[in-house]
Amino acid sequence: MNPSNQRARHWGIPFEGTPGKLNAITDVAGVEVGQVTVVHGSGRLQKGIGPVRTGVTAILPAGKQYRPVFSNFSTLNGNGDMTGTHWISESGFLETPVLITNTGSVGIVRDAALGWMDVHKYYDVSQGIFWYSYPVVAETWDGILNDTYGFHVTSPHVWEALDSAAGGPVAEGAVGGGTGMVCHGFKGGTGTASRVVDAAHGGYTVGILVQANHGMRQQLTIAGVPVGKELAGAPPILINDEVTARKYSDQTNEETGSIIVVLATDAPLLPHQLKRLTNRVSLGIGKVGGIGGNGSGDIFVGFSTANQTAFSRSSETAVSLYPNDWMNALFTATIEATEEAILNALVAAKTMKGINDNTVPGLPVEEVVKMLKARGRIH
Repeated sequence: MNPSNQRARHWGIPFEGTPGKLNAITDVAGVEVGQVTVVHGSGRLQKGIGPVRTGVTAILPAGKQYRPVFSNFSTLNGNGDMTGTHWISESGFLETPVLITNTGSVGIVRDAALGWMDVHKYYDVSQGIFWYSYPVVAETWDGILNDTYGFHVTSPHVWEALDSAAGGPVAEGAVGGGTGMVCHGFKGGTGTASRVVDAAHGGYTVGILVQANHGMRQQLTIAGVPVGKELAGAPPILINDEVTARKYSDQTNEETGSIIVVLATDAPLLPHQLKRLTNRVSLGIGKVGGIGGNGSGDIFVGFSTANQTAFSRSSETAVSLYPNDWMNALFTATIEATEEAILNALVAAKTMKGINDNTVPGLPVEEVVKMLKARGRIH
């Protein structure tokens, strides 16, 4: 659960649109989120031992029941990985949970998810056997803070994230897959937000969850104010090992991080419309200053929980179709919720020390508030 002072709205940061009750992806009925955070050790890096600053986040579109949902995905820049998207694009359905972790753990998370689905019969039981499945697993790199090639995310962590998934408030900041992430030169991680469109356009909800590990400090923009440029005196990222310091120094003028975004909606969208909606995630990232740089992996998957009887292997089905002429309302909701989810991740994440005592500072929220007040963005 999130205390209110860990979210951007508590500080008066202004946002457009109407959020759902929780202002989270779980405002879309049926969506569940589970997270496991793996943190232990301090001091010098010993590969395979630690320090460890990582985890896994699981998003279940229809809870723990197998109910495929219409889906599609998009990319802003593709220097990253999200498994299972080829079949989503071909079939139009998401048939598995979505999991997010660190770059080196995609394989174990995928394999563990298959095992969990087999044991829990999270598949089409009418086929009699667990025939095939392509779990959706995405990643961002946490090697500044974590013993990322020590492979500390294990199968039990994945099962725990899936088993513990629930509706309700979603923890943010340095939790789950976002534990060791860096966003716009400050501590980043997991963030979420939602928007409800007006009744004239169906009153539907769009929920967003991000794993934010992207952007440069000088790009950071909040409520239209270039706060990153004005935070030049804020503590820098401290890197104490020579190899990482040299690598990071060479890249400080290039965006090399990544952001994974999961979009959920209860609007009755077909796959081609979900493609259009996930495309608009990029505009929300841009409002915070992200550009989708050459080294960035910006990959987005979206799904609709409507049309619950659409999936069938053996018969025709009827579906509802949201009018294309109403899509602007959902586009706007997506952009607004993405922007807020990123800022919720930044506000919730606090300064973290990891391998070799490398230190990533938290966003100095009080300084940001002063800047926004000076510019008339907070009254």
